[in-house]
Amino acid sequence: MGVFRENGYIYFMSSQTFIISRTDAIGDVVLTLPVAGVLRSLYPSSRIVFLGRSYTRDIIKTCEFVDEFLNWDEIRQLSEQEGARVLAAVNANTIIHVLPHAQIAKLAKMAGIKQRIGTTNRLYHWVTCNRLVKLSRKNSPWHEAQLNLQLLSSLGAKSLYTLKEISGLYGLTRLSPLQEPFVSLPDPAKFNLILHPKSRGHGREWGLDNFMRLIEILPADEFKIFVTGGEEEGKLLQPMLHKYPFLTDLTGKMTLPQFITFISSVDGLVASGTGPLHLAAALGINALGIFPPIRPMHPGRWAPVGVRAKTFVLDKSCEACRQSGDCACIRAVQPLQLKIWLQSLLRKGHLHPAGTRK
Repeated sequence: MGVFRENGYIYFMSSQTFIISRTDAIGDVVLTLPVAGVLRSLYPSSRIVFLGRSYTRDIIKTCEFVDEFLNWDEIRQLSEQEGARVLAAVNANTIIHVLPHAQIAKLAKMAGIKQRIGTTNRLYHWVTCNRLVKLSRKNSPWHEAQLNLQLLSSLGAKSLYTLKEISGLYGLTRLSPLQEPFVSLPDPAKFNLILHPKSRGHGREWGLDNFMRLIEILPADEFKIFVTGGEEEGKLLQPMLHKYPFLTDLTGKMTLPQFITFISSVDGLVASGTGPLHLAAALGINALGIFPPIRPMHPGRWAPVGVRAKTFVLDKSCEACRQSGDCACIRAVQPLQLKIWLQSLLRKGHLHPAGTRK
């Protein structure tokens, strides 16, 4: 049973249908899944619907706390009246606008959803939402995942969840069985490491030179290295793949469900602040993220959250790089730092989440 507060009164609800609205990238969606985890803990008998984009559907469907997926890419093609009817047909009591979106907020009101939760810093929320949360992400000291959960304060949630608490709230348990040839790729005698060098332009990158140097200094008898990314990213990675033929090239070769399961089957992943990094952290493997020291792109806001997550960032201000798509400060993180950390994991036996070699 859950509660919500209104005009100083507390109301108890035994059944509830929620819509969580987050229609942006993979990493953002992964960091929103704990919202479903908290809702499930507060309202065990609730029905939880996630409104997202087509390319994040497979991630959302992997979450045990989400009952249904609602495709924004399809709804936004409809007229306002038809879109509102689609939302109304969900019979939701509450929608949580985790990502503010003016059109979705308008449709939710037109659909007659009783509780519409949004932030105060979007003017359109003042006319489309009836539960306003004072929350400014840009200047907040809190992590993105913590900020997402603050939207649940009127529904009985705590005002602040620790990152340790959040690491147990993803619920990525509905994994597809790994198929051949991928299931036999990890080497049980080595540390199986994914390198994901590109970010599809969604963030600052560490650079191919750094990834290549890391490959060179990792002992080949201790590490088996996989390179992942989309098909177009694979073309950009050809200089690295040709130079080191012992790498296992998986770029453009996996469906997203297979990629998620493959991540769960290896020991670690190295990337900048991309979706695969957040997936790795959520799945409980060693997730090593390289970040720029620029607010709000820094790890204080976007670090991977997981029991085996680790970030690497220069201890300095990086304002000079703010206006550039390039970032000298993220590229200044030394590959040797990652090698030392990875070898320490080998010494401590911190491999697969089960704690033993597979």
